[in-house]
Amino acid sequence: MNFEAKQELIRSRVILSTYRIRQIILITLDFIMIALSNFISIETMLKDYLPYNNQYTIVYGVAIVYSLIGLCSICYFNGYSSLWRYAEIDEVIIIAKACIINTILLIGVVLFMKLSIPIYFYYINYIMNVAVICAIRIGYRYVRQFKLRKMTSSNVSRVLIIGGGSGGSMVINELYDNPQLNKVPVAVVDDDVNKIGRLMHGVPILDTTHEIESIVEKMKIDEIIFSIASANNEAKQKILNRCNQTNCKVKTIPGIYEIIDGKVDIKKIRDVEIKDLLGRKPIEVDINKISNYITDKVVLITGGGGSIGSELCRQIASNNPKMLVLVDIYENNAYEIEQELLRTYKENINLKTIIASIRDKNRMDKVFEQYKPDVVFHAAAHKHVPLMEVSPGEAIKNNIFGTKNIAELAHKYEVSRFVLISTDKAVNPTNIMGATKRATEMIIQTMNESSKTEFVAVRFGNVLGSNGSVIPLFKKQIEEGGPITVTHPEIIRYFMTIPEAVQLVIQAGAMAKGGEIFILDMGQPVKILDLATNLIKLSGLEPGVDIKINYSGLRPGEKLYEELLMAEEGILETYHEKIFIGKPIDLDKESLNLKLNKLKEIIKNEETDLIEPLMKEIVPTYKKEVMMNV
Repeated sequence: MNFEAKQELIRSRVILSTYRIRQIILITLDFIMIALSNFISIETMLKDYLPYNNQYTIVYGVAIVYSLIGLCSICYFNGYSSLWRYAEIDEVIIIAKACIINTILLIGVVLFMKLSIPIYFYYINYIMNVAVICAIRIGYRYVRQFKLRKMTSSNVSRVLIIGGGSGGSMVINELYDNPQLNKVPVAVVDDDVNKIGRLMHGVPILDTTHEIESIVEKMKIDEIIFSIASANNEAKQKILNRCNQTNCKVKTIPGIYEIIDGKVDIKKIRDVEIKDLLGRKPIEVDINKISNYITDKVVLITGGGGSIGSELCRQIASNNPKMLVLVDIYENNAYEIEQELLRTYKENINLKTIIASIRDKNRMDKVFEQYKPDVVFHAAAHKHVPLMEVSPGEAIKNNIFGTKNIAELAHKYEVSRFVLISTDKAVNPTNIMGATKRATEMIIQTMNESSKTEFVAVRFGNVLGSNGSVIPLFKKQIEEGGPITVTHPEIIRYFMTIPEAVQLVIQAGAMAKGGEIFILDMGQPVKILDLATNLIKLSGLEPGVDIKINYSGLRPGEKLYEELLMAEEGILETYHEKIFIGKPIDLDKESLNLKLNKLKEIIKNEETDLIEPLMKEIVPTYKKEVMMNV
């Protein structure tokens, strides 16, 4: 057992021990209070109805027995399973049920003893028992809240809750229930003016979200938690932009679609991420049309361990393919997604994980021959622009000829659909990576003309959180105390989330008729400088003061802006409002193949100085970008 596992085991045992101690304390308090309540009620109301000789023996005996029965009744209804949750309606109902059972049993004891007791005693005694048991829990709740509010230690974070609805309520309860977090809810804001001035679990709802800045200053807020799970992206962005004007660290609860069990756990409260500020609705997918070509089909994914490839595996696995064939050259990546899928779907997935290179056509031929895929998603590629500028031959071997291998095998084995993952860098490319991706688009478009396979490409911009992308880099730089490095203050990029990108890819496959290049409407491009600034602010830090931003100059092959469409392509609408088709450009298949054969010889002979001139012949729009420094 490693050190982390031992620490976790010790922590779990401490938590369990603390829980048991508190449970015993609560049971003891319940017994004392129920016994005292019973003694008082019997002594004051039944004294005249009991035999004089054995009066106190009966009083004490009935009180103790009745109390023990009461504890058993509460245990029967799991009244102690939520020991340190705060008194809510569910717990009150449990206590009420337990006391009803207790009262019924008391009536049975009285009848057995043939005592004549007035009926009002049972009602009053029932109410007293419910009251004292609830009082213990409510009392603990308010004592705990009082102690939290009185905390003045420097390590206590004062929290502003955005949202006076169910999400905010649950967040406040979670913060109360986890004092070890050292977070105290001190105020709530909500845009429903009818809620202003009210209390939510003792926390005042002060004003609307328009007054966030002034409330932060007035209440000395350290942290903000956005708790409106149902908020749309546009509304969320406006509110988070106001939060951004403060120096507070901002966190958020998951969106409503992420909350599976309807209850916010403190572990689900996460840092606000850049995706929360994109201000664009998530892409919606036509599940029925997706199912028609994936369900009960053999689906092969190249680069299945990568950022896009692994998400393709997740989403396709959820649509019940006949078999999912995961191909990747990197065994660690392949292993991780394989284990995740097996944990998720257990025996309900037919998964084959193949370690192979798309460059090795003979090896891939055996894979196609053995598994005979119906659908191929081609995500394997070299993508890092600066690295490919240094090693252009590797980009060509992998991206161009690797893709050509897979496309030719798809044609040979009559694969129904072949979906190529392309990039906006293929449009008027200024680097070798973009040029190779444009070449792959050209290859599949020419092959589509004479093949039973429907070849299509999907072109989109940068994805948030992918391997080597800018966001993880910025986060790491912030954690290390800075500086954040931005290549140029004016550089802009289109962004989307990995799930969005994959949904587009899958949807494109459903739309495919052959030869199309599908393009996503990605909204407005985002300045990289703005991303960096927002990430710093959302971390509760001040740009230029706590974390500096340095400009490093454009990297080899990098341009200030990306495009999604070439001028000559034009654009066609689809039934999906966010997906468009670039009109195919007339290409000479024979000429393209001759140039590719020549390129293969150049790469084989390591004649790297001849690569760029020939690539410009293959991709006429390829033009080296002049580097700009600041």
